[in-house]
Amino acid sequence: MEEELGLAALPGGQHPAWGTANRIVQLGPDYLEVVGVVDERTAARSDFGRLVLGAGDGLIGWAVATEDIDAVAGRLKLTVEPGSRTRPDGLELAWRLAGVTEALRSGGTLPFFIQWDGAEELHPGGDPGAPAGISWVEVAGDADALREWLGAAELPVRFAAQGSGITAAGIREGVLV
Repeated sequence: MEEELGLAALPGGQHPAWGTANRIVQLGPDYLEVVGVVDERTAARSDFGRLVLGAGDGLIGWAVATEDIDAVAGRLKLTVEPGSRTRPDGLELAWRLAGVTEALRSGGTLPFFIQWDGAEELHPGGDPGAPAGISWVEVAGDADALREWLGAAELPVRFAAQGSGITAAGIREGVLV
């Protein structure tokens, strides 16, 4: 990614329950999470790990940040799940997720929702005051279902006529497919 797109991927952390680890591409307040399998046995036992095992290269999913995950989960009748990981520098990052299973089942058409806990400076995106680093996301699938899923959130989503799930994303001035 750095060689082809000029996007440096910084060390992220491990997800022991999923058998995966990540690297983070900071894009101002946004970020890309590059995920790979580090423990095949554990990955084979988790929904997310199996997805990463079978995905190869490319985009497999997307997330929408919210400041009120309980309201989103209530509207969609989702379960909120806590998550955390330790950064390489030893700091603990914590978040809460909703809709992960539904997003996985949608094949990437639907995003899952995330709410970060703790100090803003610990957020993986980097500079919260910078311009958005992800200018749009393109998905193929049921546009009406996605609009209902997102509710009142106005996001720069494009709909692709072909393919499935997340098909491309506008990164700064480039495109990631």
